[in-house]
Amino acid sequence: MALFTRLWVCFIVLLSPAQLVAQTNDEVIKKANAALGLMSFTMVPDVTTSNLSIGKGDGESSDLLLSQVGGGATMSKEVPVYLEGNLSFSRYDPTFVISKGDKTSVIPLKWNSVSVSGGVGWDFPIAENWVLRPIANIALGTVMSDITVAGWVIEEELGIDLDFLDGGRLDAFGYGGSLMLDYELFSKAQDIDAELRYSYIRLESFGSTPDGIKGQANAENLSLYLRRRAPTGVEWLQRPLRYVMEGAHTQFFGEQRGALGFKYLSSVGLGLELDSSAYTKIISRTRLVARYMFSSNTEGYSVGLAMSF
Repeated sequence: MALFTRLWVCFIVLLSPAQLVAQTNDEVIKKANAALGLMSFTMVPDVTTSNLSIGKGDGESSDLLLSQVGGGATMSKEVPVYLEGNLSFSRYDPTFVISKGDKTSVIPLKWNSVSVSGGVGWDFPIAENWVLRPIANIALGTVMSDITVAGWVIEEELGIDLDFLDGGRLDAFGYGGSLMLDYELFSKAQDIDAELRYSYIRLESFGSTPDGIKGQANAENLSLYLRRRAPTGVEWLQRPLRYVMEGAHTQFFGEQRGALGFKYLSSVGLGLELDSSAYTKIISRTRLVARYMFSSNTEGYSVGLAMSF
């Protein structure tokens, strides 16, 4: 998904040499912790942030990229254990403009992060087709810095030695929980899914992370997801071809609120679902959905592919 908005990621330092080193280190810590905060947006399954790209508005490059693959399901009615998992990647490209005397240099620093997260829950039936689902969540991730070609600028031109910038990493683990109210109606005429979910996960650095770079971030949001699937009247692979309509809305709280330039993110989607259960039991259904995303001063689009096993 491409969202057309602007993310402010540039700062300027105009200080004496000693102050320059100290202040630059402070800013590096802030940017590393910001990258850890961005990782928090992919800790739980969420349609609105599963594939998010925020660019400079020139159509040439992205300042921020979030990508997530994952999902969740209840094992069975007899064993109402709910399991979910996510694998995510993000790239954050802030621009450092550092000035020392008459020298001004732009450093193309990049933060790349990879994380895995999972959850275990239990379904408590509260009414027909309704369950209340508490979930325990854990996560593990790492943020890696990369200046590659620009490394010589810092050390040779400006005399600043920041080892963390070149191949450094910020390791983090997360823990928390979610509470979901889930409605599911499956019939020959239509399938309806509705989920209302509150999630809170705390991220903290650990292990080999340098002391000066250690930090923390909190992920807190409330999301609503709605989906309706119904036959189109056409049969394909000996099964009805279904159309899919969906809507999603996520409200961000705490540190996440406004961190990407918006306080909420919504989407509406339309697609098709192919039922292949007559030929294979491994993949029973495949869905292709086009989505329109929007928020305050923000809009975009995405195409999602999902499979049921």
